[in-house]
Amino acid sequence: MMPTLSQLIVWIAVGLIGGTLAGYAITWHKAGFGVWRNAALGLVGALVGGFLFRLLGLFPNLDRISISLRDVVAAFVGSLIVLLAIWAWDKFGK
Repeated sequence: MMPTLSQLIVWIAVGLIGGTLAGYAITWHKAGFGVWRNAALGLVGALVGGFLFRLLGLFPNLDRISISLRDVVAAFVGSLIVLLAIWAWDKFGK
């Protein structure tokens, strides 16, 4: 099932928060990777996490809230997945 436009907008908005949290969690610095990198990471992570959570049916009841906890968690997890992929690319892709 494809997400609606409103769900994509929520993923983007919440992704900004998720990317910032992931940047902080990985770097342990207050600035994370920097404002723009955190934002980009969050946007990509929100899309990755949102599609994965939807595909795998994770936390379906959290969708009842407009900007749901599921969206925040999915953005955070998706951002971590993106960071893992970047790390793997840097380590093994060269």
